[in-house]
Amino acid sequence: MALFMINRYLGEEEGSESSRESRSRALLAKLQEQVKAREQQSVSNTADEDEDHRGGKVQKKRKHKEPETEGAQRKTKTREHERKTDLTDEVASSAKKKKKLKTLSSEKESTNTGDKASDNETSVEITETSESGLEEGQKTEESVDPQISQEPKEESGSSQTTFHVLGGFEEKAVQKVKRVLPQWLAQPDVIQRDIKSNLIPISEVPGICPTLLKKLENNGIQNFFPVQAEVIPAVIESVSSGLLLGPGGYRPRDICVSAPTGSGKTLAFVIPVVQALSKRVVCEVRALAVLPTKELAQQVSKVFSTYTEGTGLKVVMITGQKSFAAEESALSESRGGVSHSLADIVVATPGRLVDHINKNSNFSLQHLRFLIIDEADRMIDGMHQSWLAQVTKAVYRSPGDTQTSVFRRILPGPITVASLTPPQIPLQKLLFSATLTQNPEKLQLLDLHQPRLFSSTHSRTETSTQGQDAFNFPQGLAEYYVPCTLSKKPLLILHFLLRLKFSPALCFTNSREAAHRLYLLVKLFGGVEVAEFSSKLNPSERQKTLKDFEQGKIPLLISTDAAARGIDINGVKCVINYDAPQYIRTYIHRVGRTARAGKAGSAFTFLLEVQEKSFLQMVTDAGSPGIERHFVKPQALKSMETHYEQTLAELGNVVKEENARKRF
Repeated sequence: MALFMINRYLGEEEGSESSRESRSRALLAKLQEQVKAREQQSVSNTADEDEDHRGGKVQKKRKHKEPETEGAQRKTKTREHERKTDLTDEVASSAKKKKKLKTLSSEKESTNTGDKASDNETSVEITETSESGLEEGQKTEESVDPQISQEPKEESGSSQTTFHVLGGFEEKAVQKVKRVLPQWLAQPDVIQRDIKSNLIPISEVPGICPTLLKKLENNGIQNFFPVQAEVIPAVIESVSSGLLLGPGGYRPRDICVSAPTGSGKTLAFVIPVVQALSKRVVCEVRALAVLPTKELAQQVSKVFSTYTEGTGLKVVMITGQKSFAAEESALSESRGGVSHSLADIVVATPGRLVDHINKNSNFSLQHLRFLIIDEADRMIDGMHQSWLAQVTKAVYRSPGDTQTSVFRRILPGPITVASLTPPQIPLQKLLFSATLTQNPEKLQLLDLHQPRLFSSTHSRTETSTQGQDAFNFPQGLAEYYVPCTLSKKPLLILHFLLRLKFSPALCFTNSREAAHRLYLLVKLFGGVEVAEFSSKLNPSERQKTLKDFEQGKIPLLISTDAAARGIDINGVKCVINYDAPQYIRTYIHRVGRTARAGKAGSAFTFLLEVQEKSFLQMVTDAGSPGIERHFVKPQALKSMETHYEQTLAELGNVVKEENARKRF
């Protein structure tokens, strides 16, 4: 308040220069006196604060040594009260000074517009004195209360004390998540992988009827393979209470089988199904086998027909090889206006099966007891056709459907007393594959009921538990990879056949166009009989080609993956992957065409330099027992290069002629 009061009540003497000078000197003197007084007071305050911070120990000692009188106690209380009052006054006065200095400067500028020179000099002096006084006042404020003086510094200081610095986190190793499988997948029934060392006489397998044992002997089968000895009794046991009831009146468990190619999986489901249906009275479709290709369906149908001969059971195949009307008449006939089934066992491909369910009103699956899914992993991948949903819909009626027959079937739900009365015909699923997935999400699409898994010992490896499936490789298979260049691959095929005498050999490509061009090249080169097998051929041509190859008339068969799935071709000693497969499942099914039923076989894969690392890693992770390098020296191919160049020129002309014929 001092500056404001002096400015207002010193009188109206602005006209004389002497009055201005005297007034500024008075202000300066007053400020200096105030500064000196505050410095002295701050020194005394700091001394008192130091004494206070020493603690109560000093005061206790004084009380014990020199008892204070009443007058001394009053002085101490008065001093403490004055110190607290001075601290509050100093804080309030420091804030007021800042406001009044601003007010003084603004009033001086407005009152001294007449005489600019003198006013400027006076204002400069006042400003300088006021600034110096303010600085000294701020110093005294800092010395009076350090906490108060530190607050503005923290507000205007660096961000290290007022802001959190983000970042700077240490990288921590993330623990890998281990896959936890359902118990039926994690703890399967083990099947021995070595076929030759684990053959079991057919008479030692329990449950097989004498009629089938005699047929097995007539077909030259004296021993069962490990997968057959384990699966056949399990399926027969599930029908021990008859076709209309499961064991104990409950629904039987579904069965999944994962075993190497050529281990006898087809016979493992044919024998128990034929024995279970051999006592049937009325002909109805009670077994349905679904397979991915026509050739595989034809092979399974042939095995069923062999063991149903003389039993009265009828096997019908619906794959599209015949007309729809011919297949329709083979499935059922109408007598007296009533449709009667002519088939007990139906072997089908998914597409043709769905056609008959939707278009053939006389085709009924209401009595179906066994649903066999061979090559199950490929059938799961083909679930976009919704064939399984169509089959389930045809087997079970909706709950609202009024049917008084004792054979009525309702889609089963949770097992309760109400769901078990009255009992209904159970539907049991039998799954078979050499590359059965261990992905529970994919297997859930099949809606399995308390499944039981039979698996080879080789499938439970470390890679399987870490999230990658490990598969079954044939026991007698020898695997090799051949480094090559793109231009020398056809020469290597000719070298293997003409020089190394690898025949009969089954050669795989990744497309039917590549298969056709390689077929033309080998044919034009000469020296070896060759045939192609792909979807370009009609069913009869494909069947004739396979028959000629099995009989040894054709030493080299160039094929797409159409022949890689499940087809049992007798006598294949060598498999050649002309084009390296992109997926491990494709590789396993290709090499599985040889080394079947415990026999020996070889598989060669031609690899470009850029393919070697990824392919070898893929095969190793899948559980391959070992793949060796087979190097062909360039000198071994030189003698064929001249003729090979001439053949390439001829091939170009032949391809041009074929393309021209296609246009017209």
